Amino acid sequence: MESVVRGLISKFGTVDFNPRCALSKVGIERLLGSKGSRSASASKPLCQARTYSAPVAGAVPASKQRYVPTSGTYPKGFLASGTHVGVKPTNTQFPDLALLVSDLPCSGAAVFTKNKFQAAPVTVSRQVLEQRSGEDIRAIVINSGCANAVTGKGGLEDASAMGHAVDDCLYSSVSTTRKRSSDLSSTLVMSTGVIGQRLPISKIISAVPTAYSALASAHTDWLSAARAICTTDTFPKLLSRTFTLPSSPHLTYSLAGMTKGAGMIHPNMATLLGMLFTDAPVAAGTLKPLLTYAVDRSFNAISVDGDTSTNDTLAILANGAAGGNSITSLDSPDGQALIGIVTEFSQQLSQLVVRDGEGATKFVRVRVVNSPSFDDAKKVASTIARSPLVKTALYGKDANWGRILCAVGYASDLNPGPVVPEKTSVSFVPTDGSKALQLLVKGEPEIVDEKRAGKILEEEDLEILVDLGGGDGGEGKQEASYWFCDFSHVSVLPLSEANS
Repeated sequence: MESVVRGLISKFGTVDFNPRCALSKVGIERLLGSKGSRSASASKPLCQARTYSAPVAGAVPASKQRYVPTSGTYPKGFLASGTHVGVKPTNTQFPDLALLVSDLPCSGAAVFTKNKFQAAPVTVSRQVLEQRSGEDIRAIVINSGCANAVTGKGGLEDASAMGHAVDDCLYSSVSTTRKRSSDLSSTLVMSTGVIGQRLPISKIISAVPTAYSALASAHTDWLSAARAICTTDTFPKLLSRTFTLPSSPHLTYSLAGMTKGAGMIHPNMATLLGMLFTDAPVAAGTLKPLLTYAVDRSFNAISVDGDTSTNDTLAILANGAAGGNSITSLDSPDGQALIGIVTEFSQQLSQLVVRDGEGATKFVRVRVVNSPSFDDAKKVASTIARSPLVKTALYGKDANWGRILCAVGYASDLNPGPVVPEKTSVSFVPTDGSKALQLLVKGEPEIVDEKRAGKILEEEDLEILVDLGGGDGGEGKQEASYWFCDFSHVSVLPLSEANS
């Protein structure tokens, strides 16, 4: 294929070409134009270059630099580092081992992939949380470059060894605030990268003391950790914020989070990998329902390519270092406030994954309103977000609302009555604040201003609004949102470096 395309390039002129990508037939037609001459878009890259990980400097695409924070406010008592190990032999300089440690024991919780082939670190981290009842968690260690998935008993031993290597550093340090309470590990383990390969565990274990000695609390340290978990990501995904709680308005708490992912994103728990950290005092029994609620409305409401990874994990640690009253119930004023804060923060963090979707050119929110239930609204939104026909139409800037309506109609596992054709409406909502463009109103098609529709679809951001009109009973008021990206030529091109 490469020789064919290079021949075409020789004939029709120079264009940008990434030898890591292969052009589809459609891509060639786009290159040549409908009449065999070079098209106006031929000067644009047809392949989006992706590297092993986001390098320390200079490699973030200009269009994505606005998503990388230049400063942050991080929770008290937490330290971070990113260290180069060389998990993949081709990685000779970039950090690929992230370590995040709390000076104080933490409450912890996590949600994990529902893929049947669960990676070794998923199993090990789940066991750590269960054995400790979500208490006395001290650290999270993450490697990129190898998923340690489908690696059998040896993979489990490797994941366990990573955690114990961090434990050894924690409890041999003279600065530790608490001695080891048992032989149980207090470290959660995550891995991401190629499936089916064993970790170079000796290299990783040898690097853990270096990662531990590099721990610090500055923004650059957190950013280095966020970079270390990247694989095909084009930019590190890191956020932080401060907040207060009703019971202690004089105290300022911090919440930080990092995530990674650009492909294999349609989780049924979280995204590929994600971590949240707060210095608010939250009881272990409260963290899990808090995380579950937030994830259902954020990391479980994004889609890039419809795949669910073997390694999906999202964890939260709370060390209480900022003081205040312990939150033991989500029904309390503090609990209700924290639900809103963590959910909004999780949505913002998870949306960075969609913005970095492999081959994506659009960031789309689909909002389903006036549904009899949240679950039904979310299932309808998910169906639209996963539809290849919808995603390709958006990439082609085609206002084909029939594809959206078709997805609404075949949404499965709904309760009786949420979708009534004569009550259903569909609109495009521009991001510039202008009036929505109605496409379908209560089952009746509108005369669409194609020029305005085209202008709306030229923008990177778009909202699709689906109004179910209350469902069969007419009284539904629930809503749900899903965030997704389009399918472009690059979305279906092989990433040869993923197997290098």
